[in-house]
Amino acid sequence: MRAIILKQFGGLDGLVIENLPDPEPKPGQVLIEVKAFGINHAETHMRKGEWAEAATVSGIECVGLVKSCPGGEFAVGTKVAAFMGGMGRTINGSYAEYTCPPATNVVPIKTDLSWEEFAVIPESYATAWTCLHRNLEIKEGQTLVIRGATSALGRAALNIAADAGAHIIATTRKKERFETLLELGAHQAEIETPKLSQSIAERKQIDGVLDLVGNTTFMDSLSMLRRGGRMCLAGWLGGLDPVNNFNPLLQMPSGVYFTFFGSFVFGTPDFPVSDIPLQSIVDKVAAGVYKAKPARVFRFDDIRDAHEAMESNQAKGKMVVRV
Repeated sequence: MRAIILKQFGGLDGLVIENLPDPEPKPGQVLIEVKAFGINHAETHMRKGEWAEAATVSGIECVGLVKSCPGGEFAVGTKVAAFMGGMGRTINGSYAEYTCPPATNVVPIKTDLSWEEFAVIPESYATAWTCLHRNLEIKEGQTLVIRGATSALGRAALNIAADAGAHIIATTRKKERFETLLELGAHQAEIETPKLSQSIAERKQIDGVLDLVGNTTFMDSLSMLRRGGRMCLAGWLGGLDPVNNFNPLLQMPSGVYFTFFGSFVFGTPDFPVSDIPLQSIVDKVAAGVYKAKPARVFRFDDIRDAHEAMESNQAKGKMVVRV
């Protein structure tokens, strides 16, 4: 099979297309013929050697067809989505013609969406749904702030939260993106700053914050919550540098909830993929309830261009690669 391998950590030239033997699935694994996959920030960090782990073949998600399934969990030819379960981290991932993830991380889906449209959904929408409905327990009528809302994950969260009836305040670094945020379901758009809590009129009235900017803003996110409000940290658009000199006694407000979600736990006993209504999400995308078209579609051979677009903030939504 053709595969995009990580030849060395560093720049774009570390991604090289080579021929590898087709994976041979063992019981508990599913061999998938990859039709398309999404591009994620995590994969750029893996390429640079900034992530905890990185497999030879990157890629944390894909959509495609079941080619073989020794354990019998899925019939050959079934249309599926697969995400995480060590893909791209501890096992070879989706940047290839075939991938072999655990059966626990594969979901059968019935849809007439094109492969490119289908590939927008798995990781971003599964993560957004979990953050909103499990960590934040968002309810109709509540006020929610989504920081970093023009990212692929942010857009997915906007769609899901709007459909759930939340009142959404969405942030972006560029004012020209306000119209896009409002079209996706935001009721209000704000310029993202590290001190947003000091300028937002709804300070101390916020029910929930989904913080996708990361370690540079999560303390500010906590300070805008009402008593009993929740913040979920689930993205690092602002970089991976750790928080220095963090002292909860002096810095954290009392009576608020700080939660975290990392999508690498999908497929574990505590976070089964069956918890996520992925078929319903796909159906809502197909019906136009969720606005989830790919921002850009790349050819397999143009993977370096896809990574370059991600790193230079040219994505403007979810980018996908057609295999």
